[in-house]
Amino acid sequence: MKLRDCKSENRINKIKRTLSLRQENIRIVLENIHDPHNVSAIFRSCDATGVPKISLVYTNEAFPKISRTSSASAKKWVYSERFETVKGCFDDLRSQGFKVLASSLKDDSKNLYSLDLTKKVALVFGNEHRGISEDVEKQADGLFYIPMNGMIQSLNVSVATAVTLYEALRQRTEAGMYSKPSYSLDKLESLIDEWCDK
Repeated sequence: MKLRDCKSENRINKIKRTLSLRQENIRIVLENIHDPHNVSAIFRSCDATGVPKISLVYTNEAFPKISRTSSASAKKWVYSERFETVKGCFDDLRSQGFKVLASSLKDDSKNLYSLDLTKKVALVFGNEHRGISEDVEKQADGLFYIPMNGMIQSLNVSVATAVTLYEALRQRTEAGMYSKPSYSLDKLESLIDEWCDK
């Protein structure tokens, strides 16, 4: 471990703690999210809840420019990968053992609070105005919705993602999943070295 690359003992301890709380078996997928501020806010929520990576699917929207300022540097600590098709993204996730669940207001969607979010799961959120595409709806393993009791039917996408992630955090905390690292020891030490160089 290259401790010399970290500026202080406090920094190395914070890096170790953060990586030990990362949840390798949960992923966020964003499909054609238009507003870069929403994307940046989602990066912050992922960092806060221990989600290590975001999959970005952009098929008909411009790829967002995510500044470190607007994301509060969360982009530095949350990995991302880009896909040009839904199928390519979902095939990649399934090859890693993820079940793909998409946020939707369809009649057959399941209540968020009925889901088991301790499993290996990828959670998909769609465009601010259109929601998820037909491709996502058809190819996902299931759909879910966040229950609401007001006149407005949906939340801002960054808020919806945060609500969902904090339900996952609640479930995973109760299951003891934050009490031990999800990474192997070799992977953990490799990431610590990498983060010390950032």
